[in-house]
Amino acid sequence: MSDSVTVIAPPEPGRAPAPAHRREKRQAWKRREARTAYVFLAPWFLGLAVITIGPILASLYLSFTDYSLLEEASWVGWDNYAKMFAEDDRFLTSLQVTTVYVVVSVPLQLAFALALALLLDRGLRGLPIYRSIYYLPSLLGGSVAISILWRKIFGTDGLVNSILALFGIQGPGWVTDPDTALGTLILLHVWTFGAPMVIFLAGLRQIPQSYYEAAAVDGASRLTQFRSITLPLLTPIIFFNLVLEVIKSFQSFTQSFIVSNGTGGPVDSTLFYTLYLYLKGFKSFEMGYAAAMAWVLLLIIAGLTGVNFLMSKYWVFYGDTK
Repeated sequence: MSDSVTVIAPPEPGRAPAPAHRREKRQAWKRREARTAYVFLAPWFLGLAVITIGPILASLYLSFTDYSLLEEASWVGWDNYAKMFAEDDRFLTSLQVTTVYVVVSVPLQLAFALALALLLDRGLRGLPIYRSIYYLPSLLGGSVAISILWRKIFGTDGLVNSILALFGIQGPGWVTDPDTALGTLILLHVWTFGAPMVIFLAGLRQIPQSYYEAAAVDGASRLTQFRSITLPLLTPIIFFNLVLEVIKSFQSFTQSFIVSNGTGGPVDSTLFYTLYLYLKGFKSFEMGYAAAMAWVLLLIIAGLTGVNFLMSKYWVFYGDTK
């Protein structure tokens, strides 16, 4: 029998193996870096546990209890959730009002933001100034001051009716009429178009001009270019804005609270889901019920976001994929 021979490959040219003590020193240095990183991250982890995860778990527990802030919580199981859908008509009304608000205001806002972004993308002089001015409504639209101003503008003696009076038209009390009160809040949401507009404008700037030049050579009109080039390439941006605005709209609170004086009136026509949650928790002191409402809202938003992601594969284009 022939003796077995072990062949040892020579080290790569120019790269000698590091001595053992250097490897140990390097590993010790990496361990010290990791410990230092954990020390600096410790306040964030502590805040995550105490300020975020802790209250989330506490609210989940309270949603199964009868809790009034003044007395000790008592376990009631699924009673809060059953009461919402079987006995509480105002809960269903708030869900309906909020759904109408989201379904109408979000598409209108995105359409208006896209139209304005297309206008600004044509190379206006002083574009940064216009962009800043148009972004301001997004910063101010959710504030108490703007909500108070909106109530004044659409009041019985407000600016809108004053303008209509110049043409001999007697306008209604827009925020006190059940048929128009929600419409004023939808209009306020559409007015806060700044954030999606800036995102649309950034997306438009990423579309190569060569696509439009080639389409123009082929005789395509501006409408055809918009339908065949701009919209398909902008669908990821549209999807991004859609998801963000749906989530934000379901959480709207300040506008309804200020315009309706915290009642959701007239006749619950502006009773947003979050406003009713507030009334249950901090007016009626039904904290357990309010916690259950918060978790239902979380499930609604998560479900709609999941549906948006599932449906996106049918209309969102990423490069050469659909």
